[in-house]
Amino acid sequence: MEYSPISHNLHVVPSPHVKNKLFVFCIMLSLWVYMIYCCVGYCSSVPDLTTYGSAKAHRNDSEAGAQEPGSSPGASRDLLNNESDPDSRGEEWDETRGEAKPSDDNAVSGFPDGSESKKFPQAIIIGVKKGGTRALLEFLRLHPDIRAVGAEPHFFDRNYDKGLEWYRELMPTSAEGQLTMEKTPSYYVTKEVPARIYSMSTDTKLIVVVRDPVTRAISDYTQTRSKKPDIPSFESLAFKNASAGLIDTTWSAVQIGMYAKHLERWLRYFPAGQLLFVSGERLISNPAGEMARVQDFLRLKRVVTKSHFHFNPAKGFPCLKRPEWNSKPHCLGKTKGRTHPNIDPKVVQRLRDFYKPFNSEFYRMTGHDFGWD
Repeated sequence: MEYSPISHNLHVVPSPHVKNKLFVFCIMLSLWVYMIYCCVGYCSSVPDLTTYGSAKAHRNDSEAGAQEPGSSPGASRDLLNNESDPDSRGEEWDETRGEAKPSDDNAVSGFPDGSESKKFPQAIIIGVKKGGTRALLEFLRLHPDIRAVGAEPHFFDRNYDKGLEWYRELMPTSAEGQLTMEKTPSYYVTKEVPARIYSMSTDTKLIVVVRDPVTRAISDYTQTRSKKPDIPSFESLAFKNASAGLIDTTWSAVQIGMYAKHLERWLRYFPAGQLLFVSGERLISNPAGEMARVQDFLRLKRVVTKSHFHFNPAKGFPCLKRPEWNSKPHCLGKTKGRTHPNIDPKVVQRLRDFYKPFNSEFYRMTGHDFGWD
């Protein structure tokens, strides 16, 4: 039998060396495909670094305690300026402790057709500090048609130079028909804010939570003393001259409660019908009733009702519950409901006498008697 080169080549068997190369090539190819797949999946889940950077910058600015625009050194003795207050950062739900933490899951989480977008807020809770603004925002977040920022943006008083687009990026996404909101209580007492909000939108709805100015001032002081135990007594801060009974109106805790004085600035830009004044006292004693007023003002269906509240006698204010969850109520954090220090009754009465004309004017301007006198 003759040797055939053609027949021999047709039956050639690859050498072990070639087999090894093919095997390594297949492994490398598989690894590259797997890496590309992982990268695509990872990129789709990575948050927007620009938004994260803006939020981080905002947080750092708030903690730095920047001076409000338009204020001058010595114009206001503000020993109660607590940028580290959890209320300014927002709270979250805490299942283990039963404390309320805001999250942005209070509305439809996403729309496949891409109809969600970031909008400027159509409604803003502008005040007042220690009036009950955090409670109101948490109550509103139960409504499916409200999308709210958890932390206080402080855009119109501290971060205005960053521009409106920076502000819009802080907002949560919302769908058509949903209302975007934020709350920053210092807006109400900052001179430049009314004009700035007006320049953004003349139709912005404004909500102010007000409270007995004497109780509010004591609450303000109590919050600060919990972080700075060595601050002077309430009495020494409240008076320029205690023997003469002269109130120190340069102290921010006193200034904030002069509601009528601040309201004059807002009414230069917005009609009275665009402002709603919520009673901080009734927000505790009758939260469902006050929420009905707020939802009507915002032209929303009355979704948040009596069934969403449970009064906690230990804390002294209502806790939230979702009727459909059948779980224990969630209360605002431990920083809420602090015990107030005992203040000399004469000091309290002097403050009530001081605020009485401001309260009367405020009742006249708002058309509502809050019963503080």
